[in-house]
Amino acid sequence: MTAEVSGGVKPLAASDRVLAPAPYDCILLAGFGGPEGQDDVIPYLRNVTRGRGIPDERLEEVAHHYRHFGGISPINDQNRALKAALEAEIAARGLGLPVYWGNRFWAPYFADALRELHADGHRRVLVLVTTAFSSYSGCRAYREDLATALEETGLGGELVLDKVRQYFDHPGFVGPNVEFVLGGLRELADAGHGSHPYVMFSTHSIPTAAADVSGPREALPGGEPVPLGDGGGWYGAQQRAVCELIMEAVAEEYGEVPWSLVFQSRSGPPTQPWLEPDINDAIEALPEDVSGLVVSAIGFVSDHMEVLWDLDNEALETAEGRNLPMVRVPTVGVDPDFVSGLIDLVQERTDGTERQALTELGPWQDVCPTDCCLGRTPKATIASC
Repeated sequence: MTAEVSGGVKPLAASDRVLAPAPYDCILLAGFGGPEGQDDVIPYLRNVTRGRGIPDERLEEVAHHYRHFGGISPINDQNRALKAALEAEIAARGLGLPVYWGNRFWAPYFADALRELHADGHRRVLVLVTTAFSSYSGCRAYREDLATALEETGLGGELVLDKVRQYFDHPGFVGPNVEFVLGGLRELADAGHGSHPYVMFSTHSIPTAAADVSGPREALPGGEPVPLGDGGGWYGAQQRAVCELIMEAVAEEYGEVPWSLVFQSRSGPPTQPWLEPDINDAIEALPEDVSGLVVSAIGFVSDHMEVLWDLDNEALETAEGRNLPMVRVPTVGVDPDFVSGLIDLVQERTDGTERQALTELGPWQDVCPTDCCLGRTPKATIASC
């Protein structure tokens, strides 16, 4: 898919990679998965780290996060709630699309979901992924694992799987996050800590090498080359763009509030560069005159384990060590506007409705080029996005 320009061929920008509407007959909600009891924790972590040669002794160091919560990750119940909310919104719109649910790393696995929906007679599947931003782990890895599930089940010739576009700047994602940050600032003010507030947007750290090649390498929306090593590639650019939108909206009530994008949950060896600053380091470095801190887990769509542990435990402890009041605001979860926005994305692909986006980066692409968000070893993926 290319566009002719004077003197040769110009690579397409992400916003140019749009598919025509198609008659999908069901939705697959694609999640990460998590353990649902103490006996699940180590097997689950083995799934997540498969191929890296990490011994169980090392995994147990991470397992204590889950052990603290009885071995149960909240992510599966959150996806059950999201599935129910999507079904209700679909019914309200009269779309008649059943919703199935599958995970990358725990039951129900992608292969289980594909067998189920195929047995129910469905053949053309639209995939909703529970990540909003472009990266290998947030997009391409899902497409690769879905392709593997098609091969494992032998359904590659029977099913068509397409994924909806990244929705980082869709109003359904941005709007609730604006309200949550405003709510956090109001909470600080009501408690007498609103004189000099600060906002931190926290997202999952990833290796800088992976961040640099996140998103398509073809062209910026205006046709300019995509820079490498520029603050986290598309992954960083998308998140900063959304943070700027939120803080522009916040300024209507609070004026210019200082803010920053910070990172959490890094898991690589110390010798491997990952995106920084870590949220705890960033809290320690805040000016002394900051009266209160609002933390938004902008990189996540639900209050799962990394939010509960890394923010509600570790970051809160760091803030308390500085005697700094901290409010961690909700993630979008099953917020009605977020759920409605996800079904808007479905109708883009089924009915050709308006493609909504609030930044100059979007609307994002429906189809990923082959070099988009490359991992260490390129693998087969499902066709779109």
